[in-house]
Amino acid sequence: MSEPFAKKLELVLKVLSMSRSRLAADLGVDKSVVGRWVSGAVQPSAHNLSLLSGLIAERIAGFTTLDWDRSLAAFAELIGADLKVVAGHAPAAESALAGLPLMGMEQFLSATALRGPAYEGFYRTTRPYILAPGRFIHDHAMVRIDPNGLMRLRIGAGGTIADGWVLPAGNQLFAVTVDVISGAVLFGILHGVATPKAEVVDGLVLAPSLDVGRTPAAYPIILERVEDLTGETEADNRRFLELAARDPVAPEDSIPEALRQHLSGDFGPAAAALGGDLLLRLPLTRSLARGPVYRESAS
Repeated sequence: MSEPFAKKLELVLKVLSMSRSRLAADLGVDKSVVGRWVSGAVQPSAHNLSLLSGLIAERIAGFTTLDWDRSLAAFAELIGADLKVVAGHAPAAESALAGLPLMGMEQFLSATALRGPAYEGFYRTTRPYILAPGRFIHDHAMVRIDPNGLMRLRIGAGGTIADGWVLPAGNQLFAVTVDVISGAVLFGILHGVATPKAEVVDGLVLAPSLDVGRTPAAYPIILERVEDLTGETEADNRRFLELAARDPVAPEDSIPEALRQHLSGDFGPAAAALGGDLLLRLPLTRSLARGPVYRESAS
């Protein structure tokens, strides 16, 4: 095809107001297959392309398989789509990050198109409770690819919500969010995964504490997938708000000892003298980030 199939399929989904899960159901394929088409990881087989074209023809008169060979602009005109909704084609002034002059934005967009679908979903975090040593907090987060082509991150606990972006680079995820109430900015560096779907990611966060002085603090965090997105934007938004409204304080003794140790390691001069870390670190060798774990079923 003369232009990336993924961007044309993205336009089709927008025009038809159709979710990936609905398209997968109508075509009789797994939702992950459609996810790989949208991400650009693979293109549909000739059989699936024919089925897809037939489905579109039911809604857009005259559409044929040959139309996929049109240029992106001509394809958009044919189906009555706004080319600006495709990732990487929005004018800079309309980008959500237009005011943030980051170098390498094209690379972030390309990496998100390729790897972003692996991270879409709902997650529960576990992190130390800074104001109550020995206790832990559970936030809930939603990761979803935004129409601007970047991964949007919404994370909340007890009704407080931070909203921002996740920028993939190499095998790491760089997150920046803003607390919508206080305006505080939070940063994260997380270990990514190389699998088609992320189940667990972990890393470090830099954020202000909730004390009077809003003391800057750095701490480890782990995010565990709890649900997949439905593909219906409003339903997913409602679900995120339900999760974010939960009591964030983890019950005492509810955190497994191995995870407690992972999030509470000693560091500093005394720890370094014993072979530990001088600074707060979470090296890849100690990361728990992973994709799905496949176990052999019992016979």
